[in-house]
Amino acid sequence: MEEKAMITLHNVEKAFDGHQVLSPISLEIYEGEFFTLLGPSGCGKTTLLRIIAGLETPTGGDVFLDGQAVTHLPPYRRDVNMVFQHYALFPHMTVEENIRFGLKMKQVPQPEQDRRIGEVLELTQLGEFRQRKPKQLSGGQQQRVAIARAIVNNPKVLLLDEPLGALDYQLRKNLQLELKNLQKNLGLTFVYVTHDQEEAITMSDRILIMNRGVIEQLGTAHAVYHRPESLFAAKFIGENNIFQRGEDCYAVRPEKIDHYDITAGENGPDPARLHRGVIEEVVFHGTIDKVYVRLDGDGALVMTYQYFDDKRKWEVGERVGIAWSPADEVRLRR
Repeated sequence: MEEKAMITLHNVEKAFDGHQVLSPISLEIYEGEFFTLLGPSGCGKTTLLRIIAGLETPTGGDVFLDGQAVTHLPPYRRDVNMVFQHYALFPHMTVEENIRFGLKMKQVPQPEQDRRIGEVLELTQLGEFRQRKPKQLSGGQQQRVAIARAIVNNPKVLLLDEPLGALDYQLRKNLQLELKNLQKNLGLTFVYVTHDQEEAITMSDRILIMNRGVIEQLGTAHAVYHRPESLFAAKFIGENNIFQRGEDCYAVRPEKIDHYDITAGENGPDPARLHRGVIEEVVFHGTIDKVYVRLDGDGALVMTYQYFDDKRKWEVGERVGIAWSPADEVRLRR
């Protein structure tokens, strides 16, 4: 079945005071998709999200929502809702009152308000907290209230701007899974902004990697991790070793590199592809150690992994051979 475009951007660009923040961007975001805008601070991802929301007007180009041109429509006339990092809950209202507020403003009949609120309280597991004030809730519970308030209006699209950014690491991990499951259950289109590449890989159906207002790569989480297209994407998503051969540039993930004990005569499956060097550092990271090898010849520093159940444990100062399959090299554009 052909996927339906819920959001279409056609040559959308943005400049502030003559400074180009977004170069012309064209893309489609599909119905029911968890779509992430990923990139470093200042890359243009939040500006793009605000253009979709109607909080910014593009300098050029067109925005379509479910086939309708919305480029110049104000936010309240777009069938989207937005969740920010700072949840902007009304401190004097209970959880239920916060969620109900938007429905009252839209003059939704009381029975319909009650039905919808009951549904979202169950979906977001907030039923037992409905009479609490925001200050009586944890950061994660407040985040769920903000999402409940956004989805109770049945928007076509939910826009999320770093919604987990203010939370501690462990809570972020837990809420990533909750948020992904909530999105699946709702069948809603989520457009999610983050600078956290691990978060993007964990949660997204597709990822748009941005850098300085341009698209570096658009693809599934699997594709952008295993087959980065540009030097920037290779360096930004996960950990990579970058190798130069003449004019060409290649990336090899640390987990794709094997170690060989050259002092015991191991030369690997293809001795011609064996690189020799000295282990300069071994850094413990729980289930793995990061092993840094300084190569003979050009002196390049290569990161490799050794795992907790490996029989051979490498130590600083040892000579080692490393090799990888040609199939695991990814050629990059600069």
